[in-house]
Amino acid sequence: MSILYNSKINRRDGLKWLGAMTSMVAVGGVLVACDTQEPELPPVQEVSHWPDLKFDVISGPKYGQDPDMVNPTTPWSRTLSPEQLNMVARLCDIICPTDDRGPSATDVGVPDVIDEWISAPYSAQQRDRVLILNGLQWLDDEARQRFEKTFLMASEIEQIQIIDDIAFEASVTNSEFEHAVYFFAKMRSLVLGGYFTSPEGIIDIGYIGNVPIIGDYPGPTQEAMAHLEQIIAKLS
Repeated sequence: MSILYNSKINRRDGLKWLGAMTSMVAVGGVLVACDTQEPELPPVQEVSHWPDLKFDVISGPKYGQDPDMVNPTTPWSRTLSPEQLNMVARLCDIICPTDDRGPSATDVGVPDVIDEWISAPYSAQQRDRVLILNGLQWLDDEARQRFEKTFLMASEIEQIQIIDDIAFEASVTNSEFEHAVYFFAKMRSLVLGGYFTSPEGIIDIGYIGNVPIIGDYPGPTQEAMAHLEQIIAKLS
């Protein structure tokens, strides 16, 4: 199932979006954090087929440190090749597809902001870059091993078979999929964090923003006050 992704956002919007993703995002009452301290990954075991590729650290000016203020340049180059970007787009469609509430993560340009994220010269993003690039290579290697084709050339059913083996935390106890589970968990966090900080995602979660209220302020709901009173009582 091949996919050809065309970039949806420009670099300036991508950098603004990147900043929003460093915040905590509430999705269905659950906090989705993109920029968090991750545990050290366990040593790679041969049975996992994890590529464990090494990459040079991206250096250079960080956002806001460009010395040329008259003709500012983009702080860093993007990392993903067209093929890798297509793979990220496919994963976005799997993790956050189009439904009756809104467009897919791919439709709103999340692959672009993930590319921006793993290209940024900050420690957290550099760590994620290594995990994501190894994970994309693992998907291709796994698809070749199982189906003798790349991940993107595999059918949707074949792709989901691979994803089902790494999509659940319980699979981390299986040394064959241990690192791939961490990869998919990070990818899921980035996709959801990216989507729910997009204009379409903000609408999806019902965030209203700084909208003036006509008439008197109604105050918090009874449920909110009851919850607040419970917290105050525990602190007393």
